[in-house]
Amino acid sequence: MGAAVELEAGGRAVRLSNPDKVYFPERGFTKLDVARYYLAVGEGIVRALRERPTTMERFPEGVTGESFFQKRAPKNLPEWIPTARIAFPSGRYADEVCPTEVAAVVWAANLGCLTFHPWPVRRGDTDHPDELRIDLDPQPGTGFAEAVAAAHELRAVLDEHGLRGWPKTSGGRGLHVFVPIAPRWTFAQVRRCAIAVGRELERRMPQRVTTAWWKEERGPRIFVDYNQTARDRTIASAYSVRPKAHAPVSAPLRWEEMGDVAPRDFDIATMPARYAELGDVHADMADHAFGLEGLLDLAARDEREHGLGDLPYPPDHPKAPGEPTRVQPSRARRKP
Repeated sequence: MGAAVELEAGGRAVRLSNPDKVYFPERGFTKLDVARYYLAVGEGIVRALRERPTTMERFPEGVTGESFFQKRAPKNLPEWIPTARIAFPSGRYADEVCPTEVAAVVWAANLGCLTFHPWPVRRGDTDHPDELRIDLDPQPGTGFAEAVAAAHELRAVLDEHGLRGWPKTSGGRGLHVFVPIAPRWTFAQVRRCAIAVGRELERRMPQRVTTAWWKEERGPRIFVDYNQTARDRTIASAYSVRPKAHAPVSAPLRWEEMGDVAPRDFDIATMPARYAELGDVHADMADHAFGLEGLLDLAARDEREHGLGDLPYPPDHPKAPGEPTRVQPSRARRKP
């Protein structure tokens, strides 16, 4: 596999073992290639992760081997990488890594971490999200083009409520739109806002967008995955490498280029050149912290005028007050 090497990362020397280990056989990319990629986009990935409790998605043998999500910080964590204690819906907790510098990202890459899954909170306050994250997930029969159309309508909805979103590719066929918010609301309130946004999109694009939790009800539409805002649900960070054969990355985008790009344009070979030319196109997110009052009003109107309350949580969450049944509709119809 080759002798270990040391990489300079933001003033720290980070040891990389087995740098020649192939992580992406289809294209021949190695562990060293992944580490160098993260160095090339260093300020961008740190901006996306800074002070955030982060789950590491690890592929020690590359994308064709076994993988696992590591929530708890490993015992050999360097003392210069901070952690934060996160409480899960089950009542259990974990101390997760909170990267604050690019050396932490390279250190994680040495462990086979390809994708970083940060919580939408900072370690100083782990109960109040500072991002509203909208996940536009193409269902069978739809793709990136349909997600882009939904994203443009989403942009209009956000604008009408005094909000601004920053879009990025998921690394697959979908799109994520992040809205920086003041950390004044709970996870349940932020999730309620995601539901309200999804329902408004559904009203405007009923044949193309859905909030239906059950797959059998979605059809060939874009699913607004509101449960990605539930506690203990995370979304791959901007610049994260995704575990697909061609080594794609989750690419921050500008709204004006959305119709001219495709997810496969962005991988660990192409993103460094884009980054060198444009820098982090989401760098100004940190300058904003919007309020959710308008979306909470929209949610209240939905409930008051249309009888639209809560939607189902993921199956591992405790039952929430006012939550509808979690029984799959087709099974419910079969019951005597």
